[in-house]
Amino acid sequence: MKILGISGSLRKGSYNTAALRAAQELLPQGVMLEIFDLAPIPLYNEDIRPIPETVQVLGERIAASDALLIATPEYNYSIPGVLKNALDWISQLSNEPCAGKPAGVFGVSVGRFGTVRAQLHLREVCAALGMIVLPRPELYIAQAEQKFDSHARLTDEETRERLRKFLIALVEWTRQVSGAGGRR
Repeated sequence: MKILGISGSLRKGSYNTAALRAAQELLPQGVMLEIFDLAPIPLYNEDIRPIPETVQVLGERIAASDALLIATPEYNYSIPGVLKNALDWISQLSNEPCAGKPAGVFGVSVGRFGTVRAQLHLREVCAALGMIVLPRPELYIAQAEQKFDSHARLTDEETRERLRKFLIALVEWTRQVSGAGGRR
């Protein structure tokens, strides 16, 4: 099974990107996670045609994956502009790569409440694109500076276990939504 990971943060030391790297270590056997960098995606502008190559590549990677794993920070009670921008671009692709795609959403923050509000907004955007988002378990990683070391490695064992269980649930969800083992 192949999962495409997307971080809603461009920051070099992003805890959300670090959590995706930790997820690569915690995946069930036989599952791969590729992390896609949103930095090269231009700002959405409907006047830009043809659709930029970087957007086409993201669409191809989404289409080739069995599921999506989106890690979002929370900015001003919502998802970051860079993540919304990429999803707006993807919505313009004629092959609708997100339609029917299983997805897991989670997030990391330095605050006490995790990314509750951002995840609610992200679930709405995912629904608009036709994704089928894992309903439970939900994963909110709060107080990140206490759970990651100075090299952005997830060191908190309880959080690693919660992430591992979340990934197992996403794999099971993907199998339920897509059939026994794979791509739609």
